[in-house]
Amino acid sequence: MAAGSRSKNRTSKAAQASATRARIVTAATTLFLRDGFVTSTMAAIAHEAGVAVQTLYLAFGSKTAILQAAFDTALKGGHDTDGILESDWFRRVLTEPDGPVALRLFCTEAHEVIVRGASLFEAMRAAAADPEVAELLSHNKGLRAHACRLVADALAARQGFAPSISAADASVILYTVVSEDSFLLMVTEHNWPAERWLQWTSTTCLAQFFPSHQATAPEEQPD
Repeated sequence: MAAGSRSKNRTSKAAQASATRARIVTAATTLFLRDGFVTSTMAAIAHEAGVAVQTLYLAFGSKTAILQAAFDTALKGGHDTDGILESDWFRRVLTEPDGPVALRLFCTEAHEVIVRGASLFEAMRAAAADPEVAELLSHNKGLRAHACRLVADALAARQGFAPSISAADASVILYTVVSEDSFLLMVTEHNWPAERWLQWTSTTCLAQFFPSHQATAPEEQPD
């Protein structure tokens, strides 16, 4: 076989494997959200995806790994990136010289990410009695805490940042306010529109971190 043919064959197989993984993730997401993680068996996922059960194990290794892949896919939202920390918008947040602008950008983009991933986060949290899922939940919360600390460190270095708040405390505030937990409480449990939650996160964080800017900003008119 010619070298070109072998290369095309490898590319074709890789594309097929990627398509199969995507189909499995889509099927698993449907079942996790509809039936919950515990109830969704590997056999049910395989049936929904139209593949053999063995294919799931070959592609992912475990149901918990499929849950992580589903969550990652939701967070990325179709963007070709290895993760939020590598995204263009996150880099802009860290390098934007205007603190309030950077903060609003973070809240806006985090809002989009959380809207996409909150339901799967809730499914993950509901299944946390499983030690593997509990570890997965802790891992993902740790990643979010790390991202919030990076943002807090960047904001704390900007002009106008509240001198009474440390970067460490700012990271905790971001982690608490701009989170799946607050989104699920306000939007899912208490039926706030998602845009109202975004306005609340932005206003709350701005008042905490850049109070002088918030005090002089024009008052937003209600719709």
